[in-house]
Amino acid sequence: MRRKRFIREKRIYCGKDYLEVDIIPCGNPEKGRGKKREESSQKQKNLNEKNSKRRFVQLGKANFGEGDLCVDCTYADDFLPKTIRQACKDMENYIRRLKYHMAKINIELKYMMVTEFTVEGEEDREEEIEDREKPVRVHHHLIINGGLDRDFIESLWSKKVKGKKERVSMGFCNADRLQPNENGIEARCNYMQKRKRGCKRFSCSQNLKKPEVKKNDSKYSFKKVRELSKTPEDKEYWRKQYPEYEPSRVEWEYNDYTGWAVYIKLRRIIR
Repeated sequence: MRRKRFIREKRIYCGKDYLEVDIIPCGNPEKGRGKKREESSQKQKNLNEKNSKRRFVQLGKANFGEGDLCVDCTYADDFLPKTIRQACKDMENYIRRLKYHMAKINIELKYMMVTEFTVEGEEDREEEIEDREKPVRVHHHLIINGGLDRDFIESLWSKKVKGKKERVSMGFCNADRLQPNENGIEARCNYMQKRKRGCKRFSCSQNLKKPEVKKNDSKYSFKKVRELSKTPEDKEYWRKQYPEYEPSRVEWEYNDYTGWAVYIKLRRIIR
């Protein structure tokens, strides 16, 4: 039996301070709008990428904020990795050192990491890269919880070199404080996922808290959503619906087959 169309309210709680609300049409398309067209493979790929980036931001907002750090690492010419596998290994070792020194002060390391790279002659290719291919322009971007001194964090981007007593820096490393705003650390997360020619590898620690999702299929009607779409800039309605939060962004989207949808980002009000 085909399910009746309805409006779903999906609340995504990103930690205690941030809330995202999706108010979206679900079920079958309205009559008279024709058959629902199959999404092209490219459109579906774009949608999957958009949703993946959004989940990355939500995960970041749920776990990191004021007092935590962003870290960027690059390579000096003498330490450029010969393969993608080696670049990933360098970052694994770096994270292992961070984890070790965090544990010494009784703090469990939490992190999100993106390794960004291109391969000579293969800048447009995004599938798996073989180990034999040499990467160029490798960058590592991290978000980690606070606890260690920033200068010390930067000094850990180093390795032992034969004939040297002290560890040698592998290149540039910068650790800076996260600066959340009304949208949390969304700007940093988007920077880490910025769209460039090349490829990316994502990973995160297993101890991150997942955003909490709650759904309600009876709160809104199609008629109500259509009425609200006539005043897209009005935030007062959303303040009344979610009184503990202040809306920072309200985005409306219209689809010929499903109708109006609205996506709201909110921050908890500090009283």
